[in-house]
Amino acid sequence: MNSKQVQKFAMRFLDSTGCQIIEKHPAYVTVKLSPEADKRLTNRSYYWSFVERTGVPPETMSFTFVFDPDKLQAEAEAKQAREPAAAAPPRDPSLQVLGPSGQPLTGGDSILGRYFGVSAAPGPFGPGRIPREEMTFGSKRLMQLFDTVKSIGKYVQLFEIPESSARVISGSAGFSSHLVVNVKIELSCDMKRDEMHSFAVDLSTGELSAGFNESLAGKKLTPRLPPNVYIARPAVTLARARTIVEQHIEKMLKRYDHSWAKEARERLNDELERVDRYYEDAVKGLEDEARQQAQEQWNKRREELDWQYRPRISAFVINGGLFHLRRP
Repeated sequence: MNSKQVQKFAMRFLDSTGCQIIEKHPAYVTVKLSPEADKRLTNRSYYWSFVERTGVPPETMSFTFVFDPDKLQAEAEAKQAREPAAAAPPRDPSLQVLGPSGQPLTGGDSILGRYFGVSAAPGPFGPGRIPREEMTFGSKRLMQLFDTVKSIGKYVQLFEIPESSARVISGSAGFSSHLVVNVKIELSCDMKRDEMHSFAVDLSTGELSAGFNESLAGKKLTPRLPPNVYIARPAVTLARARTIVEQHIEKMLKRYDHSWAKEARERLNDELERVDRYYEDAVKGLEDEARQQAQEQWNKRREELDWQYRPRISAFVINGGLFHLRRP
């Protein structure tokens, strides 16, 4: 992901969680977090438990998220080059605080600095009280955002917004429910291949369709039931729909070309034979304790090779939900 994509993703999250935009710049954004975002991003569980127990108005944190540090640094250097440094006014020696050596104390060595710290100088983000964090691909804060979106968006229920309220009131358009499951399939050995699949089961007919996400493109969805619409009673339960998806995945995997697994087994056998020949010669002539240690190392090495080369197929549900769509 480049900086533009990261910024677009972060702004969508901030907008959807109701955060207040204080300042927006092509390279950064300063926001005041909403209670929902503050709970998930600041790790202040004790504070929020206090707010929930006492009922006091919550005070959320503000952050400056930098999406393009290089651009921001270049702008700061260009601005500094255009503005000549102002000469510092002379200080009154009588107002200086002297240290034990007779030299004036400044910055963090001052008495106030010792006890209260030194406040940051005003910069492009205000008086230095708002934390500044880089949100670039691979950064800890962006990874936290990914995990947050993954957790809160694992299960959804959305309704299609009708094109015209008149058509809905006239009864020409009913809504049918679909269980949508996005599945990740991993084919692993000493090499790995990942596949992403989207399946949907029409709960009114039990029919399964693949690539359902493509059919959702362009549809306007809302988490609330639109007015003057009705949802058809499902004929298939969610448990049955889940079974339909599982059976379809099993049939699909059986049709795969599994020559890769056979080749992986052959590589595994070759590696095990090589390790066995090595340790069979290595344990000869060893004493009991040394032989036992070599045997344990031998078994551990065989287990590592088995984990590395043994072919396996795994299927994981990434996310899913109920989609209530207008009947064609």
